[in-house]
Amino acid sequence: MIVIGLTGGIASGKSSISNYIKTKDIVVIDADLIAREITEDQKILNKINKEFQDFDILSNCCKLDRKKLASIVFNDREKLNKLNSITHPEIKKRIKNLIDSYRKKGEKYCVVDAALLIEDNYMEMVDIIMLVYVNKEVQVQRLIKRDNLTTEEALNRINSQMPFEGKKNYADYIIDNSGSYEYTINQVNIVLNNIIHTGGRHEEKNF
Repeated sequence: MIVIGLTGGIASGKSSISNYIKTKDIVVIDADLIAREITEDQKILNKINKEFQDFDILSNCCKLDRKKLASIVFNDREKLNKLNSITHPEIKKRIKNLIDSYRKKGEKYCVVDAALLIEDNYMEMVDIIMLVYVNKEVQVQRLIKRDNLTTEEALNRINSQMPFEGKKNYADYIIDNSGSYEYTINQVNIVLNNIIHTGGRHEEKNF
């Protein structure tokens, strides 16, 4: 089974590409979805609450207030690292288990959709890395619109991740998502066809 790592900066449009890939009957493992699921695990939730107990991050029904927690950690690198140290080992474990499960089922291809695939060293799990690029101006505007943030808040979230210039050094394929949806999907189809026809081998990075 060929495992494709799909990654990109926040608000780069990675999810729309992931959704398109699903229509090609390729299984997708969504790290963001797993991250949401594990915060419903009482053991994980207790650890998070203990670490951030001074910030009242639980709602009245004792569920994690994700928006409030995000506003805390994206303004404080140390707190973000604390949260990641609690959640990321479990996320990584579940991704690995799902990859193993799909491999046993005989799937030919599997996509791991993870924004922090490079930063959190998920690279050992994947054979190919597909990086979604969008210029910073578009990225900021999309994030402001999507999450109803101020410009400062949007920049804090963007700057909490590895810059594109750093990520592209790890990428086998780069998808420019700064233009139209059709332009992006055309690039995705070219990459998928190349992976299918070469068995995952590649000679040079696409951009």
